Amino acid sequence: MPPQTTEDSRIPDEQCEERGTGQLRGYRGLFSRPGTLAFTAGNLVARLPMGMFSVSAVVMIAGARGSYALAGAVTAVGLAATGVAGPWIARLVDRHGQARVAVPATLTAVLGSLALLLCVRFGAPDWTLFAAYAATAATPNIGGLSRARWAHLLRDEPAALHTANSFEQAADELCFMLGPVLAAFLTGTFFPEAGTLAGTVLLLAGMLLFTAQRATEPPPLARSKARSPLRSPGIPALLACFVATGSVFGSMEVVTIAYADAQGHRAAAGLVLALQAAGSCAAGLLYGALKPAGLGLPRCLLAMAALMTLPWLAATTGSLVALAGALLVAGMATAPTMVTAMTLVQSRTPADRLNEGMSLVVTGLLTGIACGSAAGGWAAEHGSPATGFAVPALAAAVALVIGASRLRTGAAGRPAAR
Repeated sequence: MPPQTTEDSRIPDEQCEERGTGQLRGYRGLFSRPGTLAFTAGNLVARLPMGMFSVSAVVMIAGARGSYALAGAVTAVGLAATGVAGPWIARLVDRHGQARVAVPATLTAVLGSLALLLCVRFGAPDWTLFAAYAATAATPNIGGLSRARWAHLLRDEPAALHTANSFEQAADELCFMLGPVLAAFLTGTFFPEAGTLAGTVLLLAGMLLFTAQRATEPPPLARSKARSPLRSPGIPALLACFVATGSVFGSMEVVTIAYADAQGHRAAAGLVLALQAAGSCAAGLLYGALKPAGLGLPRCLLAMAALMTLPWLAATTGSLVALAGALLVAGMATAPTMVTAMTLVQSRTPADRLNEGMSLVVTGLLTGIACGSAAGGWAAEHGSPATGFAVPALAAAVALVIGASRLRTGAAGRPAAR
């Protein structure tokens, strides 16, 4: 056996130190790459308004017209329009490049938001509100654009791509946690249109900063010969999982608001829901840093289905504090599930149609959110305050069944050829 040198004796300690600092180095390594910090800053600024616009629109319209039904209908039309327009805009991005498509699309969405503001402010007919808000569907999927850049930069580094996807999911949760709070603060402190106005400024500024980073932009392919992402193996089942997961989000929001209202603390509903997003954000960052091996989509869905029963159980106690704690824990299952499913979508989507694939995910989520909101509202209205929490638990169970069935057929576990 060769004698151990001083250099050799330091290896175990260095390895221990590397394991101890691996979490920090994982994220620090991402942003040490040229251009990544700048495009991340831009996408975070542009992403924050995604959690502001609907809340701002509801407050603005309901305050001026005195009708929450009208406000809800307008935002529902915008949601439906986004689901239709999103994949089409993403296809143009794949074909012509992010900067050439995202900037004019963002300008169209900004003009739609400003038109909505003016129509509300000056008492235009109700139909103009629907038309103006529908124009905001041109907003590019900034999260998908950012994930496409990471997939391009880290195409040969799956471990680093996992960390990047985890960061993106945590960023989603953070923005959807802070966005409604910021919108409520602006509309309540200044004037009803303040949330919409601030959101348009942030969206345009962030998108301009993001698209200015041309060095990290994936190259466009003018004529893709790849099949549609919808025809890629495993993608339809994954989209079905996203619909079910979106139903968890949509129903949980409605039933939590209804529960808090029944307890006489409706104003606290936003804070309680923010705890769910906070749990998901923290879990997403930890999941990206640890990179656990063997934790596939079915196991993530199983964890989500199990933890989504906690809010239901907590609601039966009649305590809003207990519900808040249960939502914090339950939220920790959503980010790992989303990250794992998103990584599968990326691996199975043709490289030159990646933005389109990411946009289909958003369409699936929006569809699920709309269905979950309707189901949760019906359950909360026709049952006890705690009954509504059965809807997100059932939606999580449906997602588990879909994921498990795809595992048995082998369609969700095999990497696809790129």
